[in-house]
Amino acid sequence: MLAELKGLNEECGIFGVFGHPDAAQLTYYGLHSLQHRGQEGTGIVVSDGKTLKGVKGEGLVSEIFTAEAMTELTGSAAIGHVRYATAGGGGYENVQPLLFHSQSGSLALAHNGNLVNANSLKHQLETQGSIFQTSSDTEVLAHLIRRSGFPQMNDRVKNALSMLKGAYAYLIMTETELMVALDPHGLRPLSLGCIGDAYVVASETCAFDLVGAEYIRDIMPGELLIINEDGLTSEQFAMSTTKAICMMEYVYFSRPDSNIQGINVHTARKNLGKRLAVEAPIDADVVTGVPDSSISAAIGYAEAAGIPYEMGLIKNRYVGRTFIQPSQSLREQGVKMKLSPVRGVVEGKRVIMVDDSIVRGTTSRRIVKMLKDAGATEVHVVISSPPIKNPCFYGIDTSSKEELIASDKSVEEIRDLIGADSLTFLSVGGMVEALGQDSGYCLGCFTGNYPTEIYPDTLQYYYQRG
Repeated sequence: MLAELKGLNEECGIFGVFGHPDAAQLTYYGLHSLQHRGQEGTGIVVSDGKTLKGVKGEGLVSEIFTAEAMTELTGSAAIGHVRYATAGGGGYENVQPLLFHSQSGSLALAHNGNLVNANSLKHQLETQGSIFQTSSDTEVLAHLIRRSGFPQMNDRVKNALSMLKGAYAYLIMTETELMVALDPHGLRPLSLGCIGDAYVVASETCAFDLVGAEYIRDIMPGELLIINEDGLTSEQFAMSTTKAICMMEYVYFSRPDSNIQGINVHTARKNLGKRLAVEAPIDADVVTGVPDSSISAAIGYAEAAGIPYEMGLIKNRYVGRTFIQPSQSLREQGVKMKLSPVRGVVEGKRVIMVDDSIVRGTTSRRIVKMLKDAGATEVHVVISSPPIKNPCFYGIDTSSKEELIASDKSVEEIRDLIGADSLTFLSVGGMVEALGQDSGYCLGCFTGNYPTEIYPDTLQYYYQRG
């Protein structure tokens, strides 16, 4: 659905280049293709082989990287970041990549995910004399690397990474190297590509298409990839790994033209819709999806059910970023600004409205009302994922448990609140089966079973947010 209206936002996206004369320009375009993963801040740090230099700011990629700003970014290596603030909050100081200078050399970090033991590690580091410049959990890694006693950089990084718990995809750049790391569960997506002899790394493969890069492979859980003038070296910093990619990457977050672990996101969403048609057969006249992430599932549902798919809802693409509005009343006004029903499609029809998820329920209620006001005789809501009953601790800004409508309400109670004629969620088993793999997913927000330990201070932070 519309992430900014639902309180369901991905934390960020990362992009890196090594060995290309136009590294900053490639990163600029790569970040454009990842803009859906974060709209609050963005930055690029480049290396010319001797020094690191960066430009960052609060805003969209097109707003921060003006022609004048880009002239300052020269070098053959670069890392970039787009951010939606979850852990640590917003503010210029938290915009990434974070850049650190010391007598022994410079270091830049870009991070996608969330560390569940960040507060514990910060406390330990502060008692040892560390002074943090940001409130972002990303900075923890820089201090751990700096304090590591190993002589070689790759060993210092591996030692530091081994102390982290949670979800993290890191780009770590020095003057002469680009290092790429993924947590032992591979909770966030991260892929490797190439342009000629240059290497490219991105949160989603759609970024490769835009810059003309060829996909090589996914980064593996627990892997540290080291890229320098000698080429590419792969090392493991975690010997015990269990793949658990976030299921919401397939359901909602990633762009439909991206591939994750060899599965095309559009195809995955179509299959979720097809499975939903099996689990929720409904006698209706038309199927429509809530733009944009639900369109693929709606097409799949329509194909499997033999009911025409129509564009019953139109998204206004020229409205400002309403997610910055904090009050619920302004969120609901934002729904009307963002979406419009197509009366000619829904009037006098029994409508199946396909959506990817329900978080608070207020947006779904407003859309159901809009469709009925436009003349729909019935509105049946089908959701291409199970009820979200638990918060995410790995970098997705789901609400506190108290704000998740499915945490304490039955499906029938939710149906009544949103005003739908019927409401069906996809089953957990059906969702996993639809993707064609029987394991390797994080389903924590649906089942409450998380792949890592969740630390008490992290729990306290999330549950106090309600």
